[in-house]
Amino acid sequence: MSERPEISVVVPVHDEEQNLPILHAEIRAALERTGRPWEVLYVDDASRDRSLAVMLGLWRDDPAVRVIEFGGNAGQTAAMAAGFEHSRGAIVVTLDGDLQNDPADIPRMVETLEQGYDVVAGWRKSRQDGFVLRRVPSIVANRLIAMLTGVRIHDTGCTLKVFRREVIARLPIYAEQHRFLPAMSAASGARVCELIVNHRARRFGESKYGIGRARRVFIDLFTIQLLSRFSRRPLQYFMLLALPFLIGAVAHFGALLVGREVAGAPMHLYVTYFMLCTMACAYFFLLGLLAELAVRASDLFRESEASTPLTERAGD
Repeated sequence: MSERPEISVVVPVHDEEQNLPILHAEIRAALERTGRPWEVLYVDDASRDRSLAVMLGLWRDDPAVRVIEFGGNAGQTAAMAAGFEHSRGAIVVTLDGDLQNDPADIPRMVETLEQGYDVVAGWRKSRQDGFVLRRVPSIVANRLIAMLTGVRIHDTGCTLKVFRREVIARLPIYAEQHRFLPAMSAASGARVCELIVNHRARRFGESKYGIGRARRVFIDLFTIQLLSRFSRRPLQYFMLLALPFLIGAVAHFGALLVGREVAGAPMHLYVTYFMLCTMACAYFFLLGLLAELAVRASDLFRESEASTPLTERAGD
């Protein structure tokens, strides 16, 4: 394209050949209404149908199209991360490739973003999916995520979201963590809001989502909660791990002071257990100190990088 895009649309694709021509026409119609330069990045996640051929045809016909091809199926999060890395716009939009998200909502979401927000998440309030296998698990997961992260988003699983580039630039994502981007962004100080968006029933192809994803979502939720609470205070996390061993050490030391056997256990076992629990406490404490030093060193490095002039860095 002759000018740098202001808006980048990232679309993960897996087996959506019939949807892609319709989707691209809708994306073009929506973004042309904004009057801004734009681009769309289709990320082919090892599609088994002719999706890649369709995307390459769009690329040949439209200079606003870019295509990223994966050699193997890596998942939606990896596809989004690749799109983020290669996008060039100051505003980055994520969108499903199955036509259930409506590109016509993008201009309204971009306008909302520019009212002072860093992330605008779509809310599929009138969701057109199966109730038992899709909507019920989604409701439970959304409430649990909101409770644990403190970010009151009704629909974390909606792919239609709009981000400022500086927000996604500092969010390393993996596994199934694309659904936690609003919570991760809020944890780093971003201003997050949500907007009701249109949701449509699937027209072509089969859904890639199922009840089997719930286990992975809960594991990733635990990871996000852990990182958001303890990434800046690792010593607290390791002291929590050391707490059971500390209780055990105190209990066994008390038994030694009393000098009485409990449940027929010989006294030398109390000495052994006391030493093991004490060593475990010291181990976790030292690990916490080491992690604290690593965090402090990382902060000092970032501060020194920020204070170094760009010309000096380029000269090095």
